[in-house]
Amino acid sequence: MILLSCLLSSCAKVNNDQANSFVSASSVARTISSIKKLPKDDIWWNIYGEDQAWNFKNANRFLPTVHVHRFGEVSTLKSRINEKIADVVVDTPIGKKPFKTFLENPVSTTMSLVILYRGDIVFEYYPHQEDYEKPIYWSVTKIIVSTLVGMLEEEGLVDITKPVSSYIKDLKNSSYGRITIENLLNMASGFDCADNYFDRSSCYYRYSSAIGDGYWTEESPSNPYHFVASLEPKVIAPQGTKYQYSGVDTFVLGWLIETVLGMPLHDAITKKIWMKIGAEADGLMIAPRNGIPVIHGGLMIRPRDAARFGLLFTPSYKKVASSRLVSESFIKRISVIPSNLQFDKRKQSQNGKRFAHSAYQWDAVFSNSDYFKGGWAGQGILVNPQKDLVAVYTGYAIDDNESQPDLLPILRQLLNHIYPSAR
Repeated sequence: MILLSCLLSSCAKVNNDQANSFVSASSVARTISSIKKLPKDDIWWNIYGEDQAWNFKNANRFLPTVHVHRFGEVSTLKSRINEKIADVVVDTPIGKKPFKTFLENPVSTTMSLVILYRGDIVFEYYPHQEDYEKPIYWSVTKIIVSTLVGMLEEEGLVDITKPVSSYIKDLKNSSYGRITIENLLNMASGFDCADNYFDRSSCYYRYSSAIGDGYWTEESPSNPYHFVASLEPKVIAPQGTKYQYSGVDTFVLGWLIETVLGMPLHDAITKKIWMKIGAEADGLMIAPRNGIPVIHGGLMIRPRDAARFGLLFTPSYKKVASSRLVSESFIKRISVIPSNLQFDKRKQSQNGKRFAHSAYQWDAVFSNSDYFKGGWAGQGILVNPQKDLVAVYTGYAIDDNESQPDLLPILRQLLNHIYPSAR
């Protein structure tokens, strides 16, 4: 009883400390003002600077959302701050700067950054958001989807070498039905349906309007499942031979998960991941049309919970999960260069000289075993299974040219300096 009393007393002190340090993230006046600024004849995210930052953190105030539920005790992420990280001098677009000094500079639009080493927090900074806020992670959502497919593969519930129509009967006579799950995972459908948020008549924009990620009118398709099943996109390469980034591929994978597990994607994330990692908070997914979550990029979560997900790919997974949720064989498969798959030179140059390939919806797998997945306008997650490293960050675009510095090369420069090799 004495021990229990002490524990309860300790918990009460922690809760009181948290309450005393709580800062409201947005006033009523700011909320009203920001919502009034939302575009009337364009999609909500097509606004930049600090207004975009507010929208990213507060999309749930003006859009319908669905919940990704947490369960049980919160897994502890111990704070073992590495003081050297803040002071490491890195090359940046504004010259050589100590890392934290760069993050503090107005040119940086990074809203949050959490770095874990061996499962402990070694750096945590929130220059443009509160730690409890849940900004949208955009395309980082895609690796949640691919991870779920990997889990189903490990459980013998799907065979990724089969056409996706083997599981989704509504795709039996469709163009996408012929594509193998593996080629969808590797963004290699061979179709001319790459991400396009400019041409509203394009294959991709019409899909994005159907799911609510693009601007829509009464004439826009309103059921993304029916729309994708009826699509007949132009074939630009045999499937499995050409990498082309498309959220439609991710949508079909999400549809696969929903079909196999018999539940919406957000509930599948709850069941297979979120209820098992000791998350601090429920997650959200924006669901602007008909309650359907934006499968290819709608996840809103706390930064530390994004880091908890990242730990599943490292030896420190036990810090957040009682058993291994992401198998070693799945992690190794991500590191294997897909055979016969060509990557365009632009993508290779964007990701640097050590870029090796993309796989399983990850944007870049580097030769030093950094796995990276980015989200539009400054979101990202980087894991290195060999070094037992995780870094997650959020951000926003300063203007419609996205002229803000890219954090990824600066971050990798820092991490390769502090943690040059595997333990």
